[in-house]
Amino acid sequence: MKTIRVHLSANSYNIHIDKMLLERIGDILVEEEMPCKTLLITDKNVEKVYGEIVSKSLSRNKFDVRVVSLQPGEDQKNLETALTIYDACFDHKLDRNSLIVALGGGVVGDISGFVAATFMRGIPFIQVPTSLLAQVDSSIGGKVAVNHPKGKNMIGSFYQPKAVFIDTGTLTTLPAAELVAGLVEVIKYGVIRDAELFEFIENSLYDILQLNDHALLKIIATSCQIKANVVEEDEKETHLRAILNYGHTIGHAIETLTGYKKYRHGEAVAIGMLYATEIAIDMGLTDTSVLERQRSLIKRLGLPLHTGLNPDDIVKTLYTDKKVVRGRLRFILPIKIGGVIISDQVTEEILYRVLSKPI
Repeated sequence: MKTIRVHLSANSYNIHIDKMLLERIGDILVEEEMPCKTLLITDKNVEKVYGEIVSKSLSRNKFDVRVVSLQPGEDQKNLETALTIYDACFDHKLDRNSLIVALGGGVVGDISGFVAATFMRGIPFIQVPTSLLAQVDSSIGGKVAVNHPKGKNMIGSFYQPKAVFIDTGTLTTLPAAELVAGLVEVIKYGVIRDAELFEFIENSLYDILQLNDHALLKIIATSCQIKANVVEEDEKETHLRAILNYGHTIGHAIETLTGYKKYRHGEAVAIGMLYATEIAIDMGLTDTSVLERQRSLIKRLGLPLHTGLNPDDIVKTLYTDKKVVRGRLRFILPIKIGGVIISDQVTEEILYRVLSKPI
């Protein structure tokens, strides 16, 4: 088992990565936490495959488990669903020493963490991500939130999990489209921080998509380590952590404008990454090879390269994003594969010029 420690003073925790890990969650957890009332939150698709495995592992170690199973989909990540989970917290008589377990993809992890952060002003929770996107990104770092019709993740908090358990075997039941969308976040890590990881993806894409054990461990562990390092330096996103938003500024606008239904998160971020690179080229910060290498990977993955959305609508939506600082848009722009800068110098003129041409 590969274990990565996230060092955050009082909020430090371990990321455990291995195959066949779900069956051992209770055994590992009981070494660190006293058995307690536990709310296992998942969605109906994940519950069918992994709900009983995790529930039995916890119950075998004397955790008093109740399962809450949500409908799948990004449209469930809202305050109405959170209220349903709060009801379950009351019904199961959770207290501040109880535990919430998030079993599923990013939606389950985000809303479970949001409830954990706010019920009784905070109770412990752990992340058990079953999608590649959640394993390399949303389960780590403590960003928890729900969506609002006017903006994605606009209602939330920073609230760290007590542990993250990543079972790479869960990817064998992940739909191919979800695997591909999740891989975009891995590509993101390569662009912002690790040229060697980016090159590994270019050279090993077939093995990754075929779920080769070595390839999966490489990209997941490397991504988790990169995110852990960034979060350790900047837990509350005062500066450096913003680089993790590469591709997300325009990506979130695309998701908001299409009601979170037309594009998977990774698909929208992929388009956002290409636009961010076009902006960097327009500003003279990078060269076309940085764009071509990303575009080549995204095309190989069969992902969309454009949206057909009106540039006016995109720009207007950008100003509702939480990444706006004192009325100025903030972008993460690549200067090379493996390095980015944070910039608030992107003018509307540049935006309209880039958004109006095909990528």
